[in-house]
Amino acid sequence: MRKTKFLIIRLSSIGDIVLTSPLIRCLKQQVEDAEIHFVTRSKYSDLVLANPYIDKIHFLDRHLGFLLQELATVKPDYIIDLHRNFRSFRIKRHLGIPAYSFNKLNIRKWLRVQFGIDLLPEVHIVDRYFKTLIPFGVHSDGKGLDYFIPEGKQYDFSRLPDLFKKGYLTFIIGGTYHTKRLPVGKVISICRKINVPVILIGGKQEVPESLLIGRETGNHILNLTGKTTLSESASLIRDARLVLTNDTGMMHIAAAFGKKILSFWGNTIPKLGMSPYLPHSASKIMEVEGLSCRPCSKLGFQKCPRKHFRCMNDLDPDVAVDWINENFHTGQMPL
Repeated sequence: MRKTKFLIIRLSSIGDIVLTSPLIRCLKQQVEDAEIHFVTRSKYSDLVLANPYIDKIHFLDRHLGFLLQELATVKPDYIIDLHRNFRSFRIKRHLGIPAYSFNKLNIRKWLRVQFGIDLLPEVHIVDRYFKTLIPFGVHSDGKGLDYFIPEGKQYDFSRLPDLFKKGYLTFIIGGTYHTKRLPVGKVISICRKINVPVILIGGKQEVPESLLIGRETGNHILNLTGKTTLSESASLIRDARLVLTNDTGMMHIAAAFGKKILSFWGNTIPKLGMSPYLPHSASKIMEVEGLSCRPCSKLGFQKCPRKHFRCMNDLDPDVAVDWINENFHTGQMPL
């Protein structure tokens, strides 16, 4: 019996790809003889390589024409377009098969950002992803996100100082845009007021900030910013007792591992649909509600357009400290 081939498209980025995982799992488990093909970019390969529900991964790195030729040989039956941009349109047009596309709600987001007109549904992006599978009778199983670390790619925990082997929290200080990152002064204030081991995680662009944090805090801070791969960072998050994070893709990885998450929200708002999905019940969102200028973008800026950056500057570090003190010693022990 021939399998039914589904081609799922999500080209980027970290968080968006992680958020497709429940859809992949449920499609594989609920449609008999489903064969799952996934299209993304190779720089995100670690996000999907170890996923047991994906049968074949196709990468868009060279000219789109090469990918189109490859996909034509696959002969998929259906396309699930979770990206919905020009490239995914080209794929759909070239293959000429039934396609079901995710509604990004861009007009509603634009109205919310530009004019404060709120027509956004109280529905997480994951649950909106699932609407593309209605024709196949697939529904959410309520089990949250998946994240599978490729074999041999996790962090070598024997390298951790002894203090950190007894339990630590990860502080994800990174973020694509400045207006989505908790200011360095706030991070320093939080780290100074707690006496639990903290591992800093971020990209190379956050290295200067992480060095400043290290100088201004103490020996309970382990700075791994810019020193770990995506999979290594994910394993450090997996084994942390708590996760402090900006609105980034790593936040969704933390949710996939069921961690207690304290997330900091600046120019973006959770109602845009990208809050932690089905996180641990002790998780908490910190945001400054009621600011007329918020959200100022659905993505972010490198500088606050209003120059005051109140959405982050008005957050109270003591709230974070209290949450850490309340939850750290009841958090998960390292694996």
